[in-house]
Amino acid sequence: MKPAVAIVEPKTPGNIGTIARAMKNFGLDDLKLVNPPEFGRDSEAYGFAGQAREDVLPNYDDVTFDELVENYHTVGLTATTNEDASHHVRFPFTTPRELAENLETVETDTVLIFGREANGLTNEELARIDEVCSIPASAAYPALNLGQAATVTLYELRTLTVDEYQLPDVERERADEGEIEGFYGAFADLLDTVDQPAEKHDKNMRMIRRLFGRAHPTGREIATLRGIVRRANERASSSDSHRPRRNDT
Repeated sequence: MKPAVAIVEPKTPGNIGTIARAMKNFGLDDLKLVNPPEFGRDSEAYGFAGQAREDVLPNYDDVTFDELVENYHTVGLTATTNEDASHHVRFPFTTPRELAENLETVETDTVLIFGREANGLTNEELARIDEVCSIPASAAYPALNLGQAATVTLYELRTLTVDEYQLPDVERERADEGEIEGFYGAFADLLDTVDQPAEKHDKNMRMIRRLFGRAHPTGREIATLRGIVRRANERASSSDSHRPRRNDT
């Protein structure tokens, strides 16, 4: 089930709009605000919301924190966690990616709760929440902007919320093996033409195979590279045929 998204006491309308837009990007539409500031159609909230200004943002629910706790499986987002179970208000915790995996097999009404821009969720609020989630970030500066934190989290949950992406089903089409073998043959001919030492030939070809085995080149890429190698071979052959021999006078 797609989770709802709640923001507790946001101060900046722009952050509300940014989160609404991220929700639209990743297939969510149930936005809940706890004690939000006033904002209208001419505010930054609508300016930052993109296409979410037509549905997600204007249809938000004004709720209380108590209502979230009483009616949902709650997940609180925090940048600061406890080190171990000796302090358990912010421990244990999951990352957004782990949260997506956990929620995949659970059918329940869930809400992701984001805190205030300045200081997030309080310990008292987190103590009433079912799960804690935190984004792995640099220890030197782990706190993300509210809008950034929501965007990263919703991106990681996309497997639960997005049925169809704008990307094609196949991310990469590997060239036909016959085409790749043809490239290997052309490259081997080039090694012979440039008088690559025979003892290095097999090793060089093995390295080329391993390189292209990892790269998964497309048909167009292989055709282009094969053409370049063929022309290099022809140029090398032509240069060799015009090179003066040692006994030439």
